[in-house]
Amino acid sequence: MIPVRHLTVSIDGLNVFYREAGPREAPAIVLLHGFPSSSHMFRNLIPALADRYHVIAPDHVGFGYSSAPSLQEFPYTFAALTDVTTGLLGHLGLDRYALYVQNYGAPIGWQLATRFPDRITAIVTQSGNAYVDGFVDTFWNGLFAYAAAPGPATEPAVRAALTPESVRWQYLNGVPDPSLVSPDTWTLDQVLLDRPGNAEIQLQLFHDYPANVDLYPSVHEYFRTSQVPLLAVWGANDEIFGPDGARAFRRDLPDAEIHFLDAGHFALESHLDAITGYIRGFLGRVLT
Repeated sequence: MIPVRHLTVSIDGLNVFYREAGPREAPAIVLLHGFPSSSHMFRNLIPALADRYHVIAPDHVGFGYSSAPSLQEFPYTFAALTDVTTGLLGHLGLDRYALYVQNYGAPIGWQLATRFPDRITAIVTQSGNAYVDGFVDTFWNGLFAYAAAPGPATEPAVRAALTPESVRWQYLNGVPDPSLVSPDTWTLDQVLLDRPGNAEIQLQLFHDYPANVDLYPSVHEYFRTSQVPLLAVWGANDEIFGPDGARAFRRDLPDAEIHFLDAGHFALESHLDAITGYIRGFLGRVLT
């Protein structure tokens, strides 16, 4: 077994937790988690890649074991989360790296890529959208309604996303064999979501989410200009970011490699070996 280090560093006065493994002189890959998870979602992928790559997986501010300051102490925009991630990567001396993005990790990754295009060597996206094509209306309509008009009429729908039933659904929906998904996943997420003040943090990020969509044209321009190597490994049964979100990458990246799995939103929980194989093959070809 390859050892995984569990570390915390201060970035702009905030404690940022991250997992690190693999030779520091090896090509780097940064794993950016989604909602409502943390770097815990990569606990099995990290050692599966770390024999060949330097793997970094941070917890975003407000998630996992990183700081979760109040709304008065931190703005909780995706731009601000990107600022912290930039600070962490700078602290670690990483100026060239591949990205693995999922859910919330995608807009953070896209901002890193558009700010620092020369630093990105390759992208792996697993249910990490960059196009409106993949938004599944039954999941997103309530969030966009809240973002447009926060208040008593729209808030209940987004608060429902923070409940144990909703968090468990994200892990199990679309999974043919739910027994493959450890209950540790949604249990840990729920414990962290239920911390005092965290609901308000999540509501603020919901409110900011449309700003990510506004940036999509610049992301598409980055794709067209850079022709960055991209691998999409996607749960075909994902009812948050549907398969059209994966197919859309070929609009601007004709050589994008796209694979669909018989899985849901958190496909690593049920298809770790398949995803690891795709990643190792892809990075082995493009990082030469």
